[in-house]
Amino acid sequence: MNAPIPAPAPTPATPHLDAETVERLVPMSAAIGALEAVLAAGLDPAAQAPRSVVEVPGGQLLLMPSATASYAGVKVATVTPGNAERGLPRIQGLYLLLDGLTHTPVALLDGIALTSLRTPAVSGVAVGRLAVPGAERLLVFGTGPQAWGHVEAVRAVRPALRHVDVVARNARRVAAFVDRCRAAGLSAAAATADAVARADVVCCCTTAREPLFDSSLLPGHATVVAVGSHEPDAREVDARLVSRATVVAESREVAERECGDLVLAAAEGAFAMERLHTLDALVRGEVRPAEGAPRLFKSAGMAWEDLAVAVAVYEGWAAAG
Repeated sequence: MNAPIPAPAPTPATPHLDAETVERLVPMSAAIGALEAVLAAGLDPAAQAPRSVVEVPGGQLLLMPSATASYAGVKVATVTPGNAERGLPRIQGLYLLLDGLTHTPVALLDGIALTSLRTPAVSGVAVGRLAVPGAERLLVFGTGPQAWGHVEAVRAVRPALRHVDVVARNARRVAAFVDRCRAAGLSAAAATADAVARADVVCCCTTAREPLFDSSLLPGHATVVAVGSHEPDAREVDARLVSRATVVAESREVAERECGDLVLAAAEGAFAMERLHTLDALVRGEVRPAEGAPRLFKSAGMAWEDLAVAVAVYEGWAAAG
């Protein structure tokens, strides 16, 4: 009689790291540090696989894979504009983190929390090198998770920050956002777009498809961050700003494919992509902003950013036992 075949050993359940765990294990400063570390170690954003965007009824399905020698991962995210009317997040998703050698799943992370952390953290990397050292005044367009994340990111890299102006269409949400800033120890007020004239840093965190403000009002030392779109026909800043600013984006390829703020300015003859600087070059100290001219960081989001922050979350969770 043949000996019975032993049953395979049970596979440990893949841990699900929820939003609270992501936020607790990796504060904003740690997320900024994780992103800076992978760029300083030589990661080339231009060599990363492009985001796949699939049009689905009511929105988009995004697939964002990335890999290093130690880890691989993919974010599956949805962008559903109509969710605002349903009381649901516009962006939802999950992140699957894998071992880099065996590709065994090691963790599943909350995609909303991961995106809400990594996007402003990337901006923090740029602002930390572009904004004037004593920046005190921040203007935020928007009141959603990204707007709040950018308050945290700017504060992490510019601790002199003391005041936040808030611009958005919904007065109730603006009031709540102002209260949140004040509860965090900052001065804050509802504002209009012309408040850019008093800003040291401006963060555009909206779904706008047309410029949010007249950049001729912007001080020459100001830094602007635009993160609201990954579409080539949408923009939050005008061509005049792009034409006179020191412009930085995550990669040249992504900028040419997805960054409408830059694509549209180039199509109008106000900007040449050859003038574009990349984030990795900025981190290496190879970019020096022009004196007396604004600085612009345009972010569309890349998969390596999700992976870097997801690894920081997972390793923090694993170390905690």
